[in-house]
Amino acid sequence: MQRGDSLSSPFVPFSPNPSIQQGTPTSTPPLKHTLSSSTSSNLRYSSSRKSIYDRHLNRSQRSELSKASFAFLFGEMVQYAQKRVNGIADLEKKLNLHGYSIGQRLLELLLWREGRSAKRETRILGILQFITTTVYRSIFNKPADGLEKSRDNEDEYMLIDNDPMVNSYISVPKEMSQLNCAAFVAGIIEAVLDGCLFPGRVTAHSVPTEQLPAKTVFLIKFDESVIERESVLG
Repeated sequence: MQRGDSLSSPFVPFSPNPSIQQGTPTSTPPLKHTLSSSTSSNLRYSSSRKSIYDRHLNRSQRSELSKASFAFLFGEMVQYAQKRVNGIADLEKKLNLHGYSIGQRLLELLLWREGRSAKRETRILGILQFITTTVYRSIFNKPADGLEKSRDNEDEYMLIDNDPMVNSYISVPKEMSQLNCAAFVAGIIEAVLDGCLFPGRVTAHSVPTEQLPAKTVFLIKFDESVIERESVLG
């Protein structure tokens, strides 16, 4: 027998299985997927063959998300971001960017739901009231706790949340005591302002008091163009 013939021979010369003897032809059945097509499709579709993207956008307008689910998802997002940054400032910036992407989609959804009754805000006070009521209520099922204007700087406003939900389920170690995970909410607010043509910068600051240890102030600093437009409108 030639060398080339031995390589193409269907016989198994050696095998650890005693039932397979030398010179006995064997056949190996092909592997089969144990997950049927119907089972795999059920992972993405319900029995009605409709995914979440087929639902009407107004259907979930009054629905609420479990706090436990939100806490788990937000905690995982914070841990994911923490592994990819070098400091507290970078972590807050990362959370701000995550919130910004959500704020863009949230604004589009809210305006779509309002339909023809949607009003385009042109004044600073109007857009801030829209955020403290409509936007805040759509996320946390409650309005913001306060809205103030800075006495020192004309371009600065402060939105107040006495107990941000995003900080309720986050345990911050002592070495990171300056971290405020509400930077995520600041990103949402900044995205809504940019989408409504009120560009500015929004940052979250912890201002604890004896009665309100989790109090957070969102400092909104508008661009100079917004202040100039406000002065023209009178």
